[in-house]
Amino acid sequence: MTLIPQASAAALLLVLTLCLQCAGVAALVEWLQGVTAKDGQGFGPVRSAVLVVKSTIAIIILHGLVILLWASFYRLQCFPSWELAFYFSSSSYATVGYGDVTLPSRWRLLGPLESMAGVLMCGVSVCLLFATITRLMDRDPRHSRKLGYANEPVALKRSRHANEQNYA
Repeated sequence: MTLIPQASAAALLLVLTLCLQCAGVAALVEWLQGVTAKDGQGFGPVRSAVLVVKSTIAIIILHGLVILLWASFYRLQCFPSWELAFYFSSSSYATVGYGDVTLPSRWRLLGPLESMAGVLMCGVSVCLLFATITRLMDRDPRHSRKLGYANEPVALKRSRHANEQNYA
């Protein structure tokens, strides 16, 4: 009979995790679009690096909030201290899972579920960082010239057409 409370708690935690992650990523995307749209030309290397560092810090804070969400549940239902709850949640979320702290048998399915959520949310974060770096590189005329691209669609079509002829 312990499966119903676990499934209910799991569903609630997953929905809250997705809402928190989606809201955080959406806010970060809006901020990044605003920052990159202000400047018509590419950023310099230092400004690009600072933007990537700020984005990474924001993502780490977002993951910390999700870990805190799960830790709050663990603190209320499983562990006597915030230290244990946060430690277990962060090691589960990061899929490290040391095993020195375990959930009570009544809640033991939540640990692996938090690990799956952590892997997926980290994947979303990596995609966001990749998109940010790609956008910064596309806006940098030095990078575009090195690769033989121009930011014009016609030039891209010509280079693709030339590549197709080379392989034909």
